[in-house]
Amino acid sequence: MAVAGSAPAYTIAATTATLIAVAGVGAPAALLWCAIPMLGIAWAFLYLGRADVNAGATYSWVARALHPVLGFLSGWAMVISMILFMLAAALPAGSMTVSLFAPDQVDNVALVTTVGAVWFVVMACLVYFGVHITARAQWIMGITEVGILLLFGVLALVRAATTAHAGLTFSWSWFGLSHLAGPGVFVAAALVAAFYFWGWDVSSNLNEEAVDGHKSAGRAGLIGVAIVFVLFEIYTVAVLTLMSTKSIEANSANVLSALGEIIWPGIGGKLLLLAFALSTIATLETALVQVTRTLFAMGRDNTMPRALGRVHPRWKTPAFATVVVAGVSLVLFVGSNFLGSVADIMTNAISSTGLLVAFYYTLAGVAVVVAYRRVLTKSLKNFLLIGLWPALGAVFLGWVFVASIPNNAPVVNIVGVGLIALGFIPLAIFSRRAKTYYSRRPLELPAEFETANPSNSAEPAMPGAVSD
Repeated sequence: MAVAGSAPAYTIAATTATLIAVAGVGAPAALLWCAIPMLGIAWAFLYLGRADVNAGATYSWVARALHPVLGFLSGWAMVISMILFMLAAALPAGSMTVSLFAPDQVDNVALVTTVGAVWFVVMACLVYFGVHITARAQWIMGITEVGILLLFGVLALVRAATTAHAGLTFSWSWFGLSHLAGPGVFVAAALVAAFYFWGWDVSSNLNEEAVDGHKSAGRAGLIGVAIVFVLFEIYTVAVLTLMSTKSIEANSANVLSALGEIIWPGIGGKLLLLAFALSTIATLETALVQVTRTLFAMGRDNTMPRALGRVHPRWKTPAFATVVVAGVSLVLFVGSNFLGSVADIMTNAISSTGLLVAFYYTLAGVAVVVAYRRVLTKSLKNFLLIGLWPALGAVFLGWVFVASIPNNAPVVNIVGVGLIALGFIPLAIFSRRAKTYYSRRPLELPAEFETANPSNSAEPAMPGAVSD
């Protein structure tokens, strides 16, 4: 689920050209130097999840470690960013499917929109009917996608090392900072690179439904970041070495298929197109999981309508939240593809998701340092993995949030920051009903840290928790 959340094939296909346009041969360095602080945030999620098993993840953790208002806004930012992203992902899902089976109809907006909507409904049904079905679907799609990517990644590196090609000659200097030294280059590259990794935290929203969720969910996030980092680096290097600048620009919407034709003429493009389609479909499912679990936690705490916190008696999933999210997203998706003005608005809104993501990841990084502050100096491990590394991740993403604002289009800033501010409306409406949430005691440390702070005690399970 964590790998699918970052959507490796989708991200490589749709974003590589943008990253190379911004960073040039410094693209591998941008991914490397963004992966380091992102792993710090993944460590933050691991230790916050150890202290508080909650389907809302950052929504609950930030509230208890920092302040309930910040917790609500972090959850709100995640929900809005994922809804906007689903609108962006559903169209490629339809487009790639049509390209595989009826390439001459790829410009048929009605057909592409219909197929994308069908995929969206299918994924919503899988999420509705239980985490076991959701997980099995991800295993099938994920193994196929990653298997294809690994195969072609190895073939690409072998081809780049043994045969003549149209791209550049590889250099280890591509991983250094010297190629990102131009005015504003590092900031722009960091923004794009941060988008690459976003989505792995879906595993934390499944912590109430997983075996040993207080440990396994956080570990999954770390493993997910590591896996997609390797794939991103391999394919970024492959594109730089095997494709010319003109070819990258001409195939900017999907460099993956063009690269596949170079690696394995005839069938390579089709196979990587299949990986692209599977990745897009899989990330629709993980986005639905994150949104519905967070809304479930909000409904359970009465910070949003209580109905969102209902659990289906048979499937043990947040059924009402799933139906609401699927319905709203489907209407917006179909409308955005048939109404030009709506599509323009949605394009700008989707571009602003980077601000939303940087916002709630930053708060998570700060939250773990604050929650564990009394035990950070008890060992070198605590200091590095719970203190320094997450703090650096929070500083980096906070800097990305602030530094991007002067470079963004005004409408992107208005939408991004405006959507966060919009969260104050439900916050104000439901604040009286959610007295428990807004007066919640500080985050308790896990049992193994109790010797450092004996007054801590385990929090009783909240009623209505999603169960497997």
